[in-house]
Amino acid sequence: MTGKEDRMTLTTGRTAGSDGIAIRRRRTPATPYLLLIPAVAALLVGLGYPVYWQIITSLQEFGLMQQFGAPPEFIGLDNYTRIFTDPEVWSVVAKSIAFCLVNALVTVGLGLGLAVLMRAVPGWVRMSMQITLLLAWATPLVAAVTVFRWLFDDRNGVVNWMFVQLGRENLDGYNWLGNVWTFFLVASLVVIWMSVPFVALSIYAGLTQVSEEVLEAARIDGAGSRQILWRIIMPLVRPVIAIVLLLQIIWDLRVFAQIRLLQDAGAPISETNLLGNYIYELGVGSQDFAGAAAVSLFVLVLTMVLSGPYVRYLMKEDAA
Repeated sequence: MTGKEDRMTLTTGRTAGSDGIAIRRRRTPATPYLLLIPAVAALLVGLGYPVYWQIITSLQEFGLMQQFGAPPEFIGLDNYTRIFTDPEVWSVVAKSIAFCLVNALVTVGLGLGLAVLMRAVPGWVRMSMQITLLLAWATPLVAAVTVFRWLFDDRNGVVNWMFVQLGRENLDGYNWLGNVWTFFLVASLVVIWMSVPFVALSIYAGLTQVSEEVLEAARIDGAGSRQILWRIIMPLVRPVIAIVLLLQIIWDLRVFAQIRLLQDAGAPISETNLLGNYIYELGVGSQDFAGAAAVSLFVLVLTMVLSGPYVRYLMKEDAA
């Protein structure tokens, strides 16, 4: 091929195959990557800098004196050694993981049941359920926790009164928030009650995309309601369920405000702390900002570990 032909090939983007047929090379457009630059820059500024600050702080001695202008001293991994050799930290980690996984699974299970129910009931019942779920979801967090504190109050709570009326006299004046197990029971009820509407509405939106023609063909072939649900509907909405389960795991692992507001009602703080509350106690309560930064980075890694299988599953589903 001559130099002139080379220049023509570069200009037109064509090369000649063995049979003499010109083959056009597929060029990757640069416009999509250029449009991504503002979003990537915003993520780097909004998320990258705080993570960078946490990493640097976790490697320093950063406490109350540094808040008043004293220069921080670099101490390497001493903060990690000090924090993660404390048995209390691993107790908090175990409670946080158990609380996260149990609540996420129960929330998705209840949300799935409500979504299937909304698909089966008449229109006016479905609309009433959706309005009720939206109202529950829109309730401010502080108001929702306050209502649950009133319900489980040891002196004037409705729950204790109901149990007494049912013959459980031993629960008269029982302090639900003073016991660790019943504290987390109440906390789980709060978290699940506030999360189920999002899950139910999200899965119901996925259920509405299931083709009626597919369901009708299954009925004609003799499939029953249970077979249609588990062999047709569930596989089709599995990506939606995986996404909401992933989100619930992330949100429930980082829960803070609900636990803190319930602790203010008289719960034993050291025994009912989860990771978010433990970080708060380290940083704001003890002025140990370096230790709080170390635990915060651990929570970031733990979140990625717990969500990793679901992320891989979603990537496989997207590639299929």
